[in-house]
Amino acid sequence: MGIKAALPRYELYLYTAVLGGALIWAGSWIFEASSDNVNRKAFKESVKPGWHYFGRKMDVADFEWMMWFSTFRNHILFSLAGHVIFAKIFTLVAPKIGIDGCKHRSLIFGVYGGLAVLVTMGWTFMALVLSHCFILYSVALVKRKWMCFAAGLTTLASIKLEPYNSWQESLVTGSFDLQDILFYGGCGFSIIRGMSFALENCEKKDGNFTFSDLLKYNFYLPFFFFGPIMTFDRFHVQVNNTQLTRKEREMWNITTKALLHLGVILVVDVFFHYLYILTIPSDMKLATRLSDWCLAGLAYSNLVYDWVKAAVMFGVINTVSTLDHLDPPQPPKCITMLYVFAETHFDRGINDWLCKYVYDYIGGDHDKIFKELLATFCTFSITTLWLGPCELVYIWSFFNCFGLNFELWVAKFFSLPPFSTIEGAMGEAMSRRIRGVFNAANFWAIVLYNVLSLNSLEFAKMVGRRLIFKGFPLSTLSVLFVTYCGVQLVKERERQQALLEEPEPVKPAEGDKEKAE
Repeated sequence: MGIKAALPRYELYLYTAVLGGALIWAGSWIFEASSDNVNRKAFKESVKPGWHYFGRKMDVADFEWMMWFSTFRNHILFSLAGHVIFAKIFTLVAPKIGIDGCKHRSLIFGVYGGLAVLVTMGWTFMALVLSHCFILYSVALVKRKWMCFAAGLTTLASIKLEPYNSWQESLVTGSFDLQDILFYGGCGFSIIRGMSFALENCEKKDGNFTFSDLLKYNFYLPFFFFGPIMTFDRFHVQVNNTQLTRKEREMWNITTKALLHLGVILVVDVFFHYLYILTIPSDMKLATRLSDWCLAGLAYSNLVYDWVKAAVMFGVINTVSTLDHLDPPQPPKCITMLYVFAETHFDRGINDWLCKYVYDYIGGDHDKIFKELLATFCTFSITTLWLGPCELVYIWSFFNCFGLNFELWVAKFFSLPPFSTIEGAMGEAMSRRIRGVFNAANFWAIVLYNVLSLNSLEFAKMVGRRLIFKGFPLSTLSVLFVTYCGVQLVKERERQQALLEEPEPVKPAEGDKEKAE
């Protein structure tokens, strides 16, 4: 049925009230568990003294968040600010020395990025990255996509699999807290960008892109260590655009987004003082004593937090790249808005890369069962290599690959008679309600399949057992109903957006019909 099927307003009000009440109820359970167990021995390493005026300890279990917005905040801000200032100074000085600043800004970005990487990581790391670039550039000249994939994935495997990754890491001299993260982030993203360059070069009809094009693309500092990935075709066009104009109120929007990110960072810090959503799941002895609602709230909030983290981290980087007149990949879609596997991702840049070069390339319109199976298998095989092959990643990839295919199988099955006939005979609103029930179940499949990668396999298994088996029927059906309410509110938002993009045609009045006759 169409996305524009409407539900009565009072029904949507009921769904909003139920969902709001359930979130408050689950949050109260998590708050109680956090407050009652703040001094547990198992919390000693991940719950530390926080802001003094809150008078509470803070959940510091996520190293990545602490790195970005606490421990190494000043270092990251300094490097990004340096990028902006360096580019601005060049644009002011360039005309005075007879250089077209707009035409050569990609070179300036690449020079600053290369120098920053060299100073931060040393010449051996720089040589390693350049060797990866040279390999992929050499293969790109052959203009065979299968060779580009083979070279790229082999190079990626060399930094993900033992003993090759340890050997390459040992080449990087020095030792500091961020070295491992910067090493694997810098090398990994460089290889993915190099593959994008090589594959786009295969599509180029006349001649080849130059090695300097690859270096300027790869060493753009805001994207270098942490992403997001911006495919070469988009980056090359945007960074070489000489008509640099701002849209109306664009600077206002950039400032607003920057302030919004700052506000979200503060809100997350406040929440970490009251809700220990990251530490509690790591203590299985405590988790087994929690209520079903508390476990459901923990699983859901962990995925929401991971989305918030990705949105803020990429948002900060995107703010800088927008100042450079680029249109970077947007933050991922919020987990609350997801009820199908086809839209599930936590890194839109990697997702766009995989869709462009693998998933959509093999799967086509994603309507054929075998082609979809092959497309998802190849996509998640590359994703597994990107994340680093291990048991947990294998399980995560298998279930998400299965979920994506299962959606197509179910859609194909229910498109056959008599199901399609029955759905065609019922009203659009009722069809939307029935689909909402299946979407609610699918939502929790997405949560359980992904929470195992954020917390642990044991925690995901325990949440599944409690909500599906031990909690049946009360917990199971109540959580499913609350999720159904949330799905219908998301569908309503999608309906309103669809109406804005394509308004429904106005039905002619009776008088107009008579005149036409």
